Amino acid sequence: MHTARRRRGALATTGAMMATACLVLASAQAHADPTSAPPHRLSGSVSPQVGPRSAVGTASPTTPLTVQLWLRPRAGAEAAASAISTPGSSRYHHFLSPRAYAAAYGADDATVAQVRTWLTRQGFSHVRTDARRSYVTGQAPVATAQKAFSVTIKRYRVPAPGGGTQTVTSNDREVAVPASFASQVTAVTGLDSFQPVPLHTSHHTAPRAAASVRAAATTAPPPCATYYGQRFKSGLPTFHGGNSFPFVGCGYNARQLRAAYGLTGSRETGAGQTIAYVEVGTPYKMMTALTRFAKVGGLPAPKSTSYRQLAIGRGDDCGNPFDVEEQLDVEAGYAMAPGARHLLVGGDSCNSKRQGVQAILDADLAVLDGNGAAPLATIVSNSWGLSSESTPGNYGAVLHSILVRAAAEGVGMYFASGDDPGVAIPANDPYAIAVGGTTLGIGSKDQRVFETGWSDKDLYIAKTRYVDWGIGRNAAGGGTSLLWKQPAYQQGVVPATDAFPSSGDLAEPRRAVPDIAALADAFTGIQQIDVAQDEKGRDFYDVFPDGGTSLASPLVAGIVAVAQQGGGTLGFANPALYSLAGTSALHDVLPVTASTPPSRSAVYCPPSNDDLCGDPTLEVFDSQDRTYTDQSTRKGYDTMTGIGTPNGQAFVTALRALAAAQGSGSPATR
Repeated sequence: MHTARRRRGALATTGAMMATACLVLASAQAHADPTSAPPHRLSGSVSPQVGPRSAVGTASPTTPLTVQLWLRPRAGAEAAASAISTPGSSRYHHFLSPRAYAAAYGADDATVAQVRTWLTRQGFSHVRTDARRSYVTGQAPVATAQKAFSVTIKRYRVPAPGGGTQTVTSNDREVAVPASFASQVTAVTGLDSFQPVPLHTSHHTAPRAAASVRAAATTAPPPCATYYGQRFKSGLPTFHGGNSFPFVGCGYNARQLRAAYGLTGSRETGAGQTIAYVEVGTPYKMMTALTRFAKVGGLPAPKSTSYRQLAIGRGDDCGNPFDVEEQLDVEAGYAMAPGARHLLVGGDSCNSKRQGVQAILDADLAVLDGNGAAPLATIVSNSWGLSSESTPGNYGAVLHSILVRAAAEGVGMYFASGDDPGVAIPANDPYAIAVGGTTLGIGSKDQRVFETGWSDKDLYIAKTRYVDWGIGRNAAGGGTSLLWKQPAYQQGVVPATDAFPSSGDLAEPRRAVPDIAALADAFTGIQQIDVAQDEKGRDFYDVFPDGGTSLASPLVAGIVAVAQQGGGTLGFANPALYSLAGTSALHDVLPVTASTPPSRSAVYCPPSNDDLCGDPTLEVFDSQDRTYTDQSTRKGYDTMTGIGTPNGQAFVTALRALAAAQGSGSPATR
């Protein structure tokens, strides 16, 4: 059987659950007593995976829970975010500070006080509000929460991410809240223990023999190639008209990636910009790994100001299963923007294990909260997601409100589109910048030889023939959303074939995913360098090829940092990006066709390469199969790569002009 396994990683980063002092609870007394109002059930607040057939028991009544009641932004928030982000608008780039956004569109004091009063009366302790009034939180045992929200919290046996099953706890029905403030609550989270699904796919299977960090090897072991087409395997069974195919890559270094995406100038470094990476936990010796990565890739060594990390709550106290993902994100962003400041915000890993996605949401909010006068960064790379659109709607509602706020504050939220076919949350949101994936061939002179949509098919080599095991696809996520209508910026760019779901049961065009793309295929991926520990606790450099849209997202974020280096901030960039569709600023990613040379249609992966294969396989590029996906790579917009990939200096120059532009209206109060 195929022994390559997916390595999951990337949820995360910092949350600021800062208590709001001096809330005058007397303001709640002007409202009707919420406990006397008939309850209202919140739509989308229970997972479709739970039901009588999957129940295996009840949760312990004494188990502690921390719940959040997310508050709806005031009217006008989304209209403001759209105007601030749309070129030509009088409000274009008149960004709001975190403090100004909260004052204009955050929940009002009366609503906050009413919700806090109700939670306290229901028996919750430690009731408080986050820094900018996004949610009210409180703690209580299961028995108290069940009574408050009119649910029963049970144990369920449900499918687990990556296969198999898992036991989770969840409310058995939609939660009820008092009708007197139900219209102001978008979601209640914290009642279930479902885990968000990491989007990262890595083919790296196990660390090699430990080597001292002072004398480590700097390249992945053969058989692999340091550039595309360096080595060929001949005498293979015929495929696509050929029987000789390039060896799989060892992983491209920073110099190769920068050159392939046209960042050859020594001044194109992202100087003066800050890129934030939202994670769960913080990585082990990131600065040591980054220094080695820079040296191998011919980049200047990071300075003490180049990288810092912010841990939320208890940080890594409950472990950090996403250490590899975190190191990938920072190294990819640094490769594109070595002169930028790189900030890793690590959410509370204990909070993540107990309360699902709260650690990630708090991490993103910490970036948006900033110091009140400005967010911590204007570019945020998010290599995580909540799986498919079947995820309970309350999470989508929460994320939408966060993304609208980010747009209003001038923060671009870049999201990996996913490492499996189909549409994932929150990449599907109209205010998310969804980054898809490509397969990229970089030649001996660091040039882009070819680039196609990332969708690989494994063909096992059985002597004189190929065997298709039918195990699915390693592929970039994308497709047509069933939840969101087509945003204005996609009109006239996204073809009808991608604006309507294949089911054909919706009359209006829908949001298509992704928006833009970059390298994601591990078979032509990045050469990652981690600092890890062996079984005796000794440090060593672990060097291996890696990929996933978790690679693509920080690559694009880094290129945008270079564009912003010229002055100005892009913020929510989709309206600007789509205005460049079809221009020289973008490289149109094209499909593999009958006329594509065999050498660009697949790579050979030998059985001795345990990092990627484990079995002799031919890895076929841009392989579409309706069994797994309705996506395809096509000329123009497509649901594998969006509008295309950044086309070097033309992309940077075009974005710089858009970043520097301002609307004619009065600047917003910061």
